[in-house]
Formats: sequence, C-alpha cells, structure tokens
Amino acid sequence: MITAVLGAGSWGTALAIHLGRRGLEVRLWARDPMIAAGIRAHRHNPYYLEEVELPECVVATADLTEAVGAAEAALVAVPSEFVARTLKSVPALRAGAVVASATKGFDPERHLRMSELIGERFPDAGVAVLSGPTFARDVAQRQPTAAVVACADEARATRLRDAWGTREFRLYTNRDVAGVEIGGAMKNVIALATGLSDGLGLGENARAALITRGLAEITRLGVALGASAATLAGLSGLGDLVLTCTGSLSRNRALGVALARGHTLAEAQGATRMVAEGVPTVRTALGLARRAGVSVPICDAVGAVLFEGCGPREALAALLARAATREDAPRPEERDA
Repeated sequence: MITAVLGAGSWGTALAIHLGRRGLEVRLWARDPMIAAGIRAHRHNPYYLEEVELPECVVATADLTEAVGAAEAALVAVPSEFVARTLKSVPALRAGAVVASATKGFDPERHLRMSELIGERFPDAGVAVLSGPTFARDVAQRQPTAAVVACADEARATRLRDAWGTREFRLYTNRDVAGVEIGGAMKNVIALATGLSDGLGLGENARAALITRGLAEITRLGVALGASAATLAGLSGLGDLVLTCTGSLSRNRALGVALARGHTLAEAQGATRMVAEGVPTVRTALGLARRAGVSVPICDAVGAVLFEGCGPREALAALLARAATREDAPRPEERDA
C-alpha cells in the first residue's frame, strides 16, 4: 500500500519511519522545503527526531501532488489549526483512496473534528482515524505501542490495521470515529491541568484526581456529542489520557508546568517548535460543552488560566472549592424524585 503522510513534524516523521520499516512505499510531505531536502540528502529530519534514520522507501517531498498522486491511503499529521488549509491544497485522490486523520484536535474556527473536515473535502474517499497513546519518539524508536484505527466501515478499518500494524505497533479497530477523536483531542486539555498542578508542586494525589475526574469530564462531553463511553475508557481515551498527563514527553503537560512556574503562554509556546494542541482545544471544548449543556469544570479552570488572566493557583483553588457531589450517576428513580 502506497501511503502518503502529510506533515513532517515529529508525529508525521515517526509515522513515516514506522510505515517505511513496515515495508510500505511512503511519500512524506513537508510544508517546509528545507525539511524535505534535508531528509533526501541525509535520511534524517533536520528538526524533528533528528537522531532517527528514515528508511530509503520514504520519499520526502514539498509537493502535495507528488505526495498523494499515487497514494492508496493518506495520513494527515499536521497540527489541527492547519488541517483545513492543508486539505484545501491537496489535489484529487486516486479512486478508492482512504484519508485518515492522525491529528488530535478540533478545527479551531468551526469546532469540527478532523474526520468531518476530511469528509467535506473528499466526500468520495474513505475516512478513518488513527489515535491512541502514541508519543512520536517511542514509535520512531520501535518501542511497543498500541493504538486504534477507527472507521465507520469495519472492513476498511481492518485493512488499514493489517497494512499499518506490526508487533511493536499493535493496532485495534473501532467503529466509533467520534469517540476516538474526542478522546484524542480532549486529553490534551486535562494534560494542561495536570501540568499546572505538577508545576505548583501539588503532588501525585492531585494529579491522579485530575486524571480521574478529567476522564469523567471527557466522557460526559463525548457521550453528549455522540461518542460511546466504552471508547473513552479505551486506548484512545483513558490510554492516551494517562500517557499525556504523566509522560515526560508530553508537550501539553510541559506547557502547563511552564505556566505554573511563571512563564507566559507566548513564552512557553515559543520555547519549542512542537505544537501543544491543548490550547486551541480548550476554546472548542468550552464552546461544545455550552452547546451540549455539559459541565466541564477542569476545562473551565484551564481556560481561565489561558485566556482570562487567572493565576494557576487560583484556578485550581476554585476547582477545590466546588460543592461536593456524588461520584456515581443517579439511578433513574433518583433522577425522577
């Protein structure tokens, strides 16, 4: 299967390396021609995962037509804020091609999921999603990883699983596209919150509480938006949430830590080439929650820090000051009482 990977950041580069090792022909599109030229000349990405060699079967290009022209599948791995713009520039695909999102976020302008953008741009293509607890460096270094391929067409998801999966990169299938995408996007918001807590030195108990209540928050919102609670308890929900809230390579957790230690948002974002998807996701999550009538107190607290000038300690104190309630959902007879 000839596979195009759109985006040569750390995640797109890691996917290209993995698929090349899998034995597939890969076309890696880089927006920056210098990245494409560097890979062609030296077999290394000059800016991302530069210590890992790209297989010879990975062809880097800055030409979208060259990248997707013969591709049977295309993986979109650019930051969510650039996906709509990138898709507009992608030329016609070959008949029967599949376009899969590997981006964990929402469109910041229209608050759509990535698969919805893909479906609008390519209504005749198969649409899928690849998500899960997947740090790019671990994938590039062949560390064991498990992830999910989601598609409404189970047969198509199975074909992608078989084409892209390996022993080290174990793939599961799922038909709940919305749930897989919502879990992958929302976990970044909770990771910002755990970063704020860790940066303030509030301890591991607080981190565990934020992760657990964060999962409840994600599930409330996801179910209201049509996702399955079971999906959000799986790899693309709980699995990705735990990794992003605790892992040393988490961009969103690191951003939260930096904010808690006194850096401005601009300073924290400017310190790395990599994008923390949680920042634009907070705005979308708050808008979707208001529309659905769902309570998202952790998102509210993170949004107050990012956009309203609230101090991290004050925002987390407000969370602690919320009225106590029950953890289990009321039974039907109790709701009617």
